[in-house]
Amino acid sequence: MIPKDFSKKVASLQTPRPSAPKVKIVVNQGMNAAASAIVQQILNQAADHINANVRQQLLQAMSKKGGMVTVEQAALLASPVEKETAVIHAVGTHSANGNAPVSFVQPIWMASLAAAALLHLAMDRRAFAHRREKLAAQVMKTVVGLLLALIAGFGLIGMADAIGFHIPSFIDMALFVSLAFFSFFAIESAVFAWIGLKGILIFILLLFFGAPLLPMAPELMTSFYRDWVYSWLPQRFMVEGLRELFFFDPTFQWNEPVSVLCWLAFVGVVLVIVSAFKKRMVQESEESGKLVTS
Repeated sequence: MIPKDFSKKVASLQTPRPSAPKVKIVVNQGMNAAASAIVQQILNQAADHINANVRQQLLQAMSKKGGMVTVEQAALLASPVEKETAVIHAVGTHSANGNAPVSFVQPIWMASLAAAALLHLAMDRRAFAHRREKLAAQVMKTVVGLLLALIAGFGLIGMADAIGFHIPSFIDMALFVSLAFFSFFAIESAVFAWIGLKGILIFILLLFFGAPLLPMAPELMTSFYRDWVYSWLPQRFMVEGLRELFFFDPTFQWNEPVSVLCWLAFVGVVLVIVSAFKKRMVQESEESGKLVTS
């Protein structure tokens, strides 16, 4: 941040009553701890470069005037531009160096994937006499997934709190993690319901290619990864929501990550429910084909 009177104060350095110009560096550490450290280093170097340029210009101007300087001017020669650094939304301690939001993603993603796969296997082996039974089973699977989400959310935050993580608000964070688990579980169950257990490869690939991007700031990615990979990763919404709860506002409230996770959960549940009619429709079409043939 460069104040409006910066140039005026730089010019005053050549007067008998100099006033030191100031620049202020504001670092939002909560947005991304690693990126903020890089930015802070770059901006500090930029401020030092400004200092060196102003000092050189000041010395040249004084040399033309015979090299006479006042005591006030001499005091400012070493560092004519004052630099102030302020860190806002600091990550603090006990937050895995600001990577706590990312560290929670993998266990929730893997736990939801395991739950969705096991429930799919348990249901796939059953024979349903009527469509109503299949529909009831899909609804029951969704309810079980919701219960597992609450267990996973409160369990993970409880474990994190026990091992020393700084948890600003236990209930709010546990509810958000539960929402993330259920959202992942819903979309995974939907894929399994429509294309079978081979869909697990999709989610393994999402974790494999997506996990390295989660700790990075989008501004540091290439345009391809930022626009075509990171932008639609479901895990990133969990990271952004947890970052908000950890470092900005610990209250669980309606925002973009919560909105996206809710929509993913809704679409996943709808697809799971609708899949109850899939095999029945195929069977009816096959039966009608046999009837026409006979």
